[in-house]
Amino acid sequence: MDQLILVAVDLVAISLLTFGVYFPRHHRRDLLTAFLGVNVGVLAVAMTLSSASVGIGLGMGLFGVLSIIRLRSYEIAQHEIAYYFSALAIGLLAGLPARLSVLTVALVGLIVLTMYVGDHPRLFGRHRQRSLKLDSAYTDEDALRAHLEVLLGGRVVNLAVRSVDLVNDTTQVEVRYVVTQDARPTAQGAESRQAQETVSAARPGVRA
Repeated sequence: MDQLILVAVDLVAISLLTFGVYFPRHHRRDLLTAFLGVNVGVLAVAMTLSSASVGIGLGMGLFGVLSIIRLRSYEIAQHEIAYYFSALAIGLLAGLPARLSVLTVALVGLIVLTMYVGDHPRLFGRHRQRSLKLDSAYTDEDALRAHLEVLLGGRVVNLAVRSVDLVNDTTQVEVRYVVTQDARPTAQGAESRQAQETVSAARPGVRA
């Protein structure tokens, strides 16, 4: 009976995590299948191993190998990796114990709550990250920073120059910035963001 309740707790938790938190915010249908499959698969195998003579360490080692293969086979974002391992952890927490406990339910709820808060759009909502290829070769970081702040309509807090091509007159840069409340992005900045998001043709000043 306790294991049936744990299965129900797991299904409720993974449903909240995927359909209530992840999908409304990121809208990637393919990862819903991955999260649900990983969670239910880990739950089923963990419950089987917990009552079998096979060492639980062997089972967890196999899942570790499978997780590495899955994450290396296709590039996913860092927040999606967090959801991936949250789904795995929920399955383990519900599948390993033989009896229902308040601690198990609390830990499962803590994972869901952590992902809800940690991935909330209002948490550092003004912080942005962009990868840009500029139509100018910048060797002066201060000049590059000033240009990016005008271009993006915000305050640059971190930038990393990936490459400077003096022959083709281009600069590849990773930039993190904070959108200022009173900022009014210029037409050039708006066009650059649209070009980057739609992967359209390059324009003067920036390429996506």
